[in-house]
Amino acid sequence: MITFISSIFILILAYLFYSRIIEKIAGADGNRQTPAYKLSDGVDYIPLPWWKVFLIQFLNIAGLGPIFGAVAGAMWGPVAFLWIILGGVFAGAVHDYFSGMLSIKHNGLSITEIVGVYMGQSTKQFMRAFTVVLMVIVGAVFIMGPAKILSGLTPDFASMTFWIWVVFIYYVLATMLPIDKIIGRIYPVFGFALFFMAAGLIIALFVKGYHIPELTIENLRNFHSEADKFPVFPMLFITIACGAISGFHATQSPLMARCITNEKLSRRVFYGAMLTESLVAMIWAVISMSFFGGIRELNGIMAEHQGNAAWVVNEISNSLLGKLGGILALLGVVAAPITSGDTAFRSARLIVADFANLKQGPIVNRLIISIPLFAIGYFLTQIDFSIIWRYFAWSNQTLATIVLWTITVYLVNEKKNFWITLIPAVFMTMVISTYLLLAPEGFALPKNISYITGGAITLLALTGFLLYKNKHR
Repeated sequence: MITFISSIFILILAYLFYSRIIEKIAGADGNRQTPAYKLSDGVDYIPLPWWKVFLIQFLNIAGLGPIFGAVAGAMWGPVAFLWIILGGVFAGAVHDYFSGMLSIKHNGLSITEIVGVYMGQSTKQFMRAFTVVLMVIVGAVFIMGPAKILSGLTPDFASMTFWIWVVFIYYVLATMLPIDKIIGRIYPVFGFALFFMAAGLIIALFVKGYHIPELTIENLRNFHSEADKFPVFPMLFITIACGAISGFHATQSPLMARCITNEKLSRRVFYGAMLTESLVAMIWAVISMSFFGGIRELNGIMAEHQGNAAWVVNEISNSLLGKLGGILALLGVVAAPITSGDTAFRSARLIVADFANLKQGPIVNRLIISIPLFAIGYFLTQIDFSIIWRYFAWSNQTLATIVLWTITVYLVNEKKNFWITLIPAVFMTMVISTYLLLAPEGFALPKNISYITGGAITLLALTGFLLYKNKHR
């Protein structure tokens, strides 16, 4: 319990102090006009109150990652706590804040276009294709995830296919209509369900007195039942993404950069939303390690159910909160991916619109872009969920790494403290390169070769950056 309480305390301190340092480095100016006013179009550029922008941002980024990812990440033991807190404070929240601020500074541009500004045309072209593909994969993943949970709640009423169509139709409407028509109105309801889930589980955790493994020197090891196959580095850092750092967030921040009314609100919206998501991830990691009797028991349950985190979430929610409370909690779990999936397709539409220079005011222009995206997304729902999830996880962290390097280059150009993003950029480069070499869905190379080659790739990236910095100086 000491570790859990200390982690919450660290998240609060990070918001009160470290986020102000980040804000100062970014140079937020409360007197500068934001894109919401400058480019208001009644569709995507719409001024919204800060609390609504925060809520939409939080629900956009809080997909299945901080829930399913934290449940799976708990299999490695208390080391997961360390990654969620350090990753959230020094990598994820900084990544999200600058993604939003750079979009504000560039009139609400999508992250792909911002990358092109600082990393060159070739990188921009790659990012355009890579990010649109990732957004469609995210949309497909976040159709199947909630549909699977909802079908479990209604076995005698509706099948998974039925719920896939319901979620799919909602995504079409949320992608096509102005942001204040559906997203701005329905998100407060989703937000209540998600916050009820988090609060209810925390209270149940304390009241029922579950034993929580503490983060100690002795426990700072790999508890995974297949430790040789799943080493902490890099597997844990790919598995727990959205609770620590996620490239998907960089695609969502520009959506709210187009609605925020004052740059000074960016700290609470972008940095604050990420730390709130870290708290959600901590809650699920803690409960997953405790509910079944320990980490070893969690590993056994996950093996028995073929890694089905949805079953674990359903079992925990119903057992801790009762039938009605469990249903409300599960609706909160469902709300998280649904509110990320709809904006994933919306982000894909805006990214395509940006590089096609196709104004999104006329609905026919939105249809031209959206129809092919949804056709591909529906096709992906027919593929095994676990396969799509694995490729999404690596692609997601790869995008985060590219964005971190982009922010670092921006800070160098502006002659500002670039260490705040250089260190996490180097670390994440090592994570994604090693994972690609080591993972079964990658090249499946031996550990020693993967670590050495991953280190060489990371050193090459760092060398290239240092040469750029010296040339720029």
